[in-house]
Amino acid sequence: MTRPPAKVLQLDALTGLRGLAAWLVVVFHTRVALVHAMPPWLYRIADKGYLAVDLFFILSGFVLWHAYGERLAGQGLPGALRFWWRRLARIWPLHAVMLGGCVALALVLAATGRDTSAYPWQELPLHILLIQNWGFTPRLSWNDPAWSISCEMAAYLLFPALVAIAPWPRLRNATLLAVAAGLLGFIALYFGMVCAGSLTWDVPHTGLARCLPEFMLGMMLRLLWPYWHDHPLAALMAWAICLTALALGRITAESAVAPIGFAALILALAFGRGWPAHWLASPPLRILGEISYATYLAHYLLFALFKLAFVKGAPLITIPQLGAYLALVLGASFALYHGVEKPAQRRLNALLSPPYAPASA
Repeated sequence: MTRPPAKVLQLDALTGLRGLAAWLVVVFHTRVALVHAMPPWLYRIADKGYLAVDLFFILSGFVLWHAYGERLAGQGLPGALRFWWRRLARIWPLHAVMLGGCVALALVLAATGRDTSAYPWQELPLHILLIQNWGFTPRLSWNDPAWSISCEMAAYLLFPALVAIAPWPRLRNATLLAVAAGLLGFIALYFGMVCAGSLTWDVPHTGLARCLPEFMLGMMLRLLWPYWHDHPLAALMAWAICLTALALGRITAESAVAPIGFAALILALAFGRGWPAHWLASPPLRILGEISYATYLAHYLLFALFKLAFVKGAPLITIPQLGAYLALVLGASFALYHGVEKPAQRRLNALLSPPYAPASA
């Protein structure tokens, strides 16, 4: 098995991809308010923006194995504890800040006699613990996008065990492919049976069945990546599979083709060849990727506040209002990334002893 050159290990194109995916979710959550302003073809794309979360799940498994997989092998419980602490330091502080913002909004709504059904107080402890989407709640509430972070938390808790159950780096290419195919088959079969192939059906109760196999699929992709990295046709084949899945998506259930297309897209970009990879690795898109977690967690609450402040008497917004809202999300993403996310992460990680730094990802 050949090793990719060190310069590829930064995977900058995947960082840029994460940034674009976060903004696709933003557009998805604002699409209804723009139904009369968007051309039909653009609205159809925006209406599928929830699939960006599936891309996140697969990408997360890829990147987590890239950063931690080999380092965790053989470290046992101490290594797992350090890993869990680092992941908690990564996701919980900003989640807590946004959840606090939702609590403040709920109190204002209650004080002014407005509807607070989207903020059920009895479920707040589940959100604080990031277990709200483990089948305990009947619908999304509080900061809706955090449902996927709750599922990611479950994947993080399982990750050290997933690393330990098999000697993954020593498995043959065909074995890893078989595991990946099995995961894809499970996703297609499960969602095909329970909801006619829709990946967004009953998210509070199907989120884990969506996240965990896709996360493991990302792990398998990262293990397969070194086998194919130096093959001259690998990127071309990955792009062909990605585009084929995109074409089939118009006539086939999304649960059967979207994970395949996203897996191929991640591999194609991870190879680091071609103009799409170079474009996504450009500094502006890398920056969007770096602040993407703040964008993802903040945009929903910001949209609720924006509509309360500036949209009177109707759920629709104008194009200038949309521009103002997107600028607000971008500015808030920078502020939260530099003012909350990174400082909290540094301070919490500094408590680890001995230092435990992941590989560059």
